[in-house]
Amino acid sequence: MCWHQSDNVMQHRILVIDDNRDVIKALKLLFLLNDIDCDGATSPEQGLDMLKTSSYDLVIQDMNFSLDTTSGVEGKALYQDIRQLNSDLPIILLTAWANLEMAVELIKDGAADYLEKPWREEKLLASVNQLLELYRLEKVQFKQQKQSQARTTKLADKFDLAGLVYADPAMLSLLEVATQVAHSDAPILITGPNGAGKEKIAEVIVANSPYKNAPFIKVNAGALPADLIEAELFGVVSGAYTGATKSRIGRFEAADGGTLFLDEIGNLPLSGQQKLLRVLQTGEFEPVGSSQTKKVKVRVISATNAELSKAILQGKFREDLYYRLNMIELNLPPLTERPEDILPLAKHFIGEDKQLSSGAIQTLKRYNWPGNVRELQNVIGRAKLLAQGSIIESGDLGLNIKQSSSAAASEFTAQDIQAALSAHDGNVTHAAKSLGLSRQAMYRRMDKFGIERE
Repeated sequence: MCWHQSDNVMQHRILVIDDNRDVIKALKLLFLLNDIDCDGATSPEQGLDMLKTSSYDLVIQDMNFSLDTTSGVEGKALYQDIRQLNSDLPIILLTAWANLEMAVELIKDGAADYLEKPWREEKLLASVNQLLELYRLEKVQFKQQKQSQARTTKLADKFDLAGLVYADPAMLSLLEVATQVAHSDAPILITGPNGAGKEKIAEVIVANSPYKNAPFIKVNAGALPADLIEAELFGVVSGAYTGATKSRIGRFEAADGGTLFLDEIGNLPLSGQQKLLRVLQTGEFEPVGSSQTKKVKVRVISATNAELSKAILQGKFREDLYYRLNMIELNLPPLTERPEDILPLAKHFIGEDKQLSSGAIQTLKRYNWPGNVRELQNVIGRAKLLAQGSIIESGDLGLNIKQSSSAAASEFTAQDIQAALSAHDGNVTHAAKSLGLSRQAMYRRMDKFGIERE
């Protein structure tokens, strides 16, 4: 990205390539009045040399450079040469009626816009400002993607990610923290909605901890009857209650020297919470029906989809236990807030046998995923059974987009809208369709984010 700083104002830089010096002079003045730097070149050769030695954010080029030529062939050759130097640089074509067909051909090839001579200043400025902003956003996005890719590679090289499939920056940030704290003995609380993958995060933590080769015991506290939770966690002696015909160890004792993962910790009854607090504080407990104290060393990772702070206010969860459990808290976002994870996960669940059609891909992106990763896995599993051939179509997914599109659409950012417009050469109808929006809804979002429309 090329920026100049003058009086603390950051400015874009444009290159005009036209053999008519009056055209260059007029455009330089127009852009100067609008705080945009502009250089001029009077031949394709000079223009290409300037592009090789300096950075520009946009090029405006003529389609003809010989007095006896109106075919646009020279403009096409220049356009292709610029593309060889920079495949992403926005290019606006200045054309006369005689070479309009050539300009349209180049638009299909990727040129940003074309304007007929003589141009209307307001239309030219509108096009330039929109393209400069899109190019800026693309540059920022590309930089972020490169940084994210470097972080992803570093993470994969340094840590065992336990087969976790992800691509979203939100997950990358979470994994960086999870792997950083994995080596400690500190209790970790993983929060997030059902089906988002909290257990998988626990597996990553264990895989990079000193206890990776020690016992790793998982307990779903939410799936155990309230009167059996203590026996499951701490063990029971024979005759402690009706049905306890023989003694057995609990999950804490089974996890001694390793890790205990307590899922749905918010469902643990208060009596079990008190005993759990003691174990976390002292490493000691008594099995149900026994007065004998046992001591263990266990690293505890817990998870919940509940708002424990609210449960504390309601008297359903001990505040002192909460602070013991969340010495380190990792918040796992729902899948709808990790949109870049959707396709990699879907392809992972599909395997090598089948592929997604473009329509199916759009459907997956537009759906709101209330059931998160677990729902995505189930949807893909069903679609693989229903698909007639090797291609999974949108209808095979069985998703009701109408029920989720409003929630999903509200998540669109200015960058999403700009990227869609850029991908479809500013065609609002096509850009709206790619996002699952109506043309009117697209215009509302453009107005909301201050994106100019012609």
